[in-house]
Amino acid sequence: MGFAGVRPAGERPHRAASRLPPVDDGTVGEILVSEQALARRVEELGAEISRDYEGRDLIMVGVLKGAVLFIADLMRALSVPCEVDFMAVSSYGSATDSSGVVRILKDLDEAIGDRDVLIVEDIIDSGLTLHYLFKNLRARDPRSLEVCALLTKPERRRVDLPIRYVGFEIPNRFAVGYGLDYAQRYRNLAYVAALQEGDQPAG
Repeated sequence: MGFAGVRPAGERPHRAASRLPPVDDGTVGEILVSEQALARRVEELGAEISRDYEGRDLIMVGVLKGAVLFIADLMRALSVPCEVDFMAVSSYGSATDSSGVVRILKDLDEAIGDRDVLIVEDIIDSGLTLHYLFKNLRARDPRSLEVCALLTKPERRRVDLPIRYVGFEIPNRFAVGYGLDYAQRYRNLAYVAALQEGDQPAG
């Protein structure tokens, strides 16, 4: 699979190198993945995906909203042609624990039959929502179906999933930044950080 597990303890992005300075509102805590590490890993994933999909009919399916930044950067790291489409899903359950019962809010605009499909996710937690999404798309008869996830939490996984490409394994913390949100905030951070322990939703 070729993924890197990066857990820089307390690392903060350098103000001169970062598009955004660290947030000092008392909610965002430890940096889990720095901006520089994200950029390096996205380039590596782009090169790996480009090798694997050379000469194939690639369509990348981004899962809204969290995967927007990741898929945008990943596309630009590819050296092969690709198309992009998006899905939005709502998962029933608590704020931190999906039940696996999913409602599709936005479906794909194009058919994927006989296409090489790569699902692009921001983070895989329990895996229940992605498990549903994978089964749903597989029923549409793509030529191939794979998953690329920026982040995974192995401690939280409740189902086995065929995840071909992984950016980083992170500890069981509530992560924000680089597309991930807390109450729709912090998506625009250039790095991935954990919420302070006292601010994490109960789950």
